[in-house]
Order: sequence, then structure tokens, then C-alpha cells
Amino acid sequence: MGNTLKPAGETRAADVLARMRADIISCTLKPGAKLRFEALREMYEVSFSTLREALSRLVAEGLVVAEGQRGFLVAPVSLFDLNDLTDVRALIERQCIKLAIERGDDRWEGDIIATFHRMDRLQSRLGTSYYLSDDWGALHGAFHLSLVAACGSPNLLEIRQKLFERAHRYRRMSSQFRPQWRAKDVEHKMIMDRVIARDTAAAQDLVERHIRETTENVIAHASHLFAQGGTGAAIGRTESVAAE
Repeated sequence: MGNTLKPAGETRAADVLARMRADIISCTLKPGAKLRFEALREMYEVSFSTLREALSRLVAEGLVVAEGQRGFLVAPVSLFDLNDLTDVRALIERQCIKLAIERGDDRWEGDIIATFHRMDRLQSRLGTSYYLSDDWGALHGAFHLSLVAACGSPNLLEIRQKLFERAHRYRRMSSQFRPQWRAKDVEHKMIMDRVIARDTAAAQDLVERHIRETTENVIAHASHLFAQGGTGAAIGRTESVAAE
């Protein structure tokens, strides 16, 4: 039997990539922050070559921006990017939901119900601070993935997942500036019920409404933090990871 273990260097590179991606998505590495190699090397305890490989991958994913000879920075956030990301996510999610409803079987339905139950139970235990929990965030992502898992297109699912991860930074901002409680558990159950009922039009509309509500909240209560127009951002443009 052949050895399926990855070389230590490959495993280390994959680990660093995953950690950096998570730190960007959670805003531990803030939007617009300069990514200085020496600070990153100390933070992740890896070589410069491993860091450069991870940063190149993150550039391809749209989470890091290369500035030529000036190095790298965490991809900024802006109202332009938020609106564009929202529109594209709505298109992709609607198509994924449509295909999943057409192709999903009983096992798919069971996975949706089970994932919703775990997410809902954890949210009940955590109370109004649930959105700060990494465990809840993981279950939230798993629930939304379960809704579309039967769509049958690996490429579509890959695109959808990358967009979902990019949007996580905006979801964090939305939570921080939300003036009142949002009954996400009710929204999630409504979406689940319409998907399982195979009500394509209603499920698509509910998912899109779910996505756009976050965007509307950010625009209404946190737009002062963003650059107006273009792809730039006012958040963290002069910061670096050395100050983190």
C-alpha cells in the first residue's frame, strides 16, 4: 500500500495557509493591514518561503492584495466591494439552491435538519452573544453549505464557498454595529422549511433576503468606516501586523 502522507513541508504550508485565511476572515488580521514578512514569520513561526507561498494563494483567493515591490496587505473592504460581493453571492446562492432542490434526496434533507438542529441548540446555549463564537460560526457555515450540497456542481460550490468566506468579514462588522437583535434562528428555519418543501422560488427569495439584510445593516450603521466608491477602504490602511 502506497504512503498517502504529505511531506512535512507541504503539511506545514497548508497549515499556515489555513491559519492565515482564518485570521483574515475573522478580522484578526484587519482589512487594509500591511503584511510584513518579519512580523508574519514570528506570528506563524515559519520560513519566508512558506509565507510567500501562502500569501500568493491568498492573493488568488482575493483575501490579500500584492502591491508590487511594496509587499502585501490584507484585502481592504469598501462599500463598492460589499455591494458587488452581495450581488454576486445572491446570484450564486439562488442557482445553487435551485439545483440542490432539483437533485437533492432524503439523505440531503436529513443532513440539513441535523445541521440546523446543532446550530440552533448552540445558539440557544450561547444567547445573544452567539455571533462571537467560532463554534457557532462553523456550524452556521455548515448549515448554509448543507442547503446547497446536493447541487451537483463542484465548481459552483467552490466559487460559492470562497464568496461565503469573503463575506464573513462583513458579517462580523454587521454584528458589531447592529442596533437591535436579529432573529437569525427564525430566518434559518424559514429557509430550511422552504428548501425541504421544494419551494424553489420562496427558498431563493429567503436566502437572498438573508444575504442582503447583512449588507443593508452595514451600510446603515457602519458606512462611515468605508471609503465611498472605488475599491479602496478607510479601515486599517496604515496598520501593519506588527502592531497586532
